Amino acid sequence: MTYSVKEIYYTLQGEGAHSGRPAVFLRFAGCNLWSGREEHRAEAVCKFCDTQFVGVDGPGGGKFESAEALVAAVRLHWPASAVDGRPYVVCTGGEPLLQLDLQAIGALHAGGFEIGVESNGTIVAPPGIDWLCISPKANATLLQDSGDELKLVYPQVEKSAQPEMFAGLAFDHFYLQPMDSPDAMENTRRTIDYCLRNPQWKLSLQTHKILGIY
Repeated sequence: MTYSVKEIYYTLQGEGAHSGRPAVFLRFAGCNLWSGREEHRAEAVCKFCDTQFVGVDGPGGGKFESAEALVAAVRLHWPASAVDGRPYVVCTGGEPLLQLDLQAIGALHAGGFEIGVESNGTIVAPPGIDWLCISPKANATLLQDSGDELKLVYPQVEKSAQPEMFAGLAFDHFYLQPMDSPDAMENTRRTIDYCLRNPQWKLSLQTHKILGIY
């Protein structure tokens, strides 16, 4: 399989349960809920995505002809000076499960990496993922209804994306993340209020944006 990758870079995880953890981000190109092009946003299933995942022209991006070539590119971004702790890779997108397969998972593990995945949940995850974060989207069928972390962008106005729709699913952690929009301050206030009233849910902030890091 040829893997199409938008970018690969080393940074701190900015969201959710692993917020603050050093990681290599492996951003796969492509998504099944939006083309990634602004002219198609109005008819997209997910209309609020803030990620650039079109093409393979980002830092470290490209087309990789094998799982081994992909892992070699990821390994280049983990600093040689980082001798403590298991190397961590976050597979994201777009939608990473359109491409992340058993061969890539096996090769990443063979390369010494712990694997995190950030998915919209519309594709059943293959076995072997160490940390699975699912972020459901309104009007998208949720097929992967278990994992380590459920992170819901809030508020989404559609009934199918209300927190109570997911509260009973088999996840260990439940996060609400304020939607980044012109109404971000109001969305944050509403998210805090919901978490205070429903303590199953914890607040997730996009700390990388707050700190201005990539």
